[in-house]
Amino acid sequence: MTDEATTTNAVDDRLAVRGMGELAEKMGMVITELTAERAVGTIPVEGNRQPVGLLHGGAYVVLAESLGSMAANVHAGPGRYAVGIELNASHSRSATSGIVTGTCTAIHLGNTLTTHEIVLTDDQGRRCSTVRITNMIRDAR
Repeated sequence: MTDEATTTNAVDDRLAVRGMGELAEKMGMVITELTAERAVGTIPVEGNRQPVGLLHGGAYVVLAESLGSMAANVHAGPGRYAVGIELNASHSRSATSGIVTGTCTAIHLGNTLTTHEIVLTDDQGRRCSTVRITNMIRDAR
């Protein structure tokens, strides 16, 4: 089995537990890597633009929050779940076509809180948005 196949199987196994969510699916999100420390995913620009032809700022945020929350839930483990409690985004460039990639990196993985930074880039590797999310970890009821 190749490393790519192993990574794909691990992502599929993790997503099978809770899924991506309806909004992520409607946006065409694809998750290619998913661990507590790092998550990577993409969305197409087409279908997620605002009326003037730019990728909607909220689309960057949905991709980022999805990656950060999924990574936090992997960290939370069985019998626990993570919920977002704070998010900030700074948009620095606009994508008009192609694919946007989000790369999520853990900043802090604690027992009750996680913080991740998500860098969103266009097809040319240029940073379009930077997002930070903090999730609170709770025990399942």
